[in-house]
Amino acid sequence: MEWYHIVLIIFFVIFILFFLFTYICFKKTFYSKNKKRNTDEIYVPDDEIHQEYKETIYQDVKDIRKLGHTPYSITSFDGLKLGAKYFECIKGAPIEIMFHGYRGNAEIDLSTGVKRAFKCGRNVLLVSQRGGSGSEGHIISFGINERHDCVEWAKFVVKEFGSDVKIILTGVSMGAATVLMAGSMDLPSNVIGIIADCGYNEPKDIILKVIVDMKLPPKLIYPFIKLSAKIFGKFDLEEYSPFESVQKMKVPVFFVHGSGDTYVPCYMSEKLYAACNSKKVLVTIKDGKHGTAYMKDPETYIEELNKFFK
Repeated sequence: MEWYHIVLIIFFVIFILFFLFTYICFKKTFYSKNKKRNTDEIYVPDDEIHQEYKETIYQDVKDIRKLGHTPYSITSFDGLKLGAKYFECIKGAPIEIMFHGYRGNAEIDLSTGVKRAFKCGRNVLLVSQRGGSGSEGHIISFGINERHDCVEWAKFVVKEFGSDVKIILTGVSMGAATVLMAGSMDLPSNVIGIIADCGYNEPKDIILKVIVDMKLPPKLIYPFIKLSAKIFGKFDLEEYSPFESVQKMKVPVFFVHGSGDTYVPCYMSEKLYAACNSKKVLVTIKDGKHGTAYMKDPETYIEELNKFFK
């Protein structure tokens, strides 16, 4: 075998390994299997985040299922059918459009949020994000594509419920990043505020943080993750961010975060709050973990929320 044949083989092997590692990064970071669960099943993950409030979440899902709902759907800018469920508390009341978190489930993440909204006298459109069990799609883009879906849902609500309807965009974790990135876009004037619960300041920062938590080298791994989003996900991970969006924000923002959140650290909301140029407040729930600030201290949460939107 000639020497240049050996060189070509080496380059080919390196290319294959590079391609495979990039694809693995994509599957691990952005791909959702989007399993359609049995509609009667209530599956609360038995992980650190959900463990403490597992029984509460289970009961809240059962409770909102008893309320009854109206299903709705829209088509996204890239042709996906996206689903949502409408829960009515008071006819004509403001509507919270709620967005769940990364690889989350609308019922599991936000049934407690529906009950909280009802206590505030608001109706709820509970959205299943792209890649979730109630919508099409397999790619999660950390809010990059989802922000466009948020804008379309807001426009849908105005069309469906009337030009005088008041809208609040609500999100938890990646859902918070979604609504914050949508907040500086061409939203209907009906949107009177945003509730951003435990959101991250930039997709890049939360991914780097998770890589470090996994005890992997971030400077080595992140470029592959960013490249995988481009090649296989067809989106730019650094195209936009909540941090960039809040600097252009005109919609009032209620930031809330648990001080005990080790998944999306509280300092990320502090960065967003400091950069936000609209009316704003940051409520820190002592010892609250990721996505459980309301369950940790519902009285403070509702008191501060009502004060802000009064």
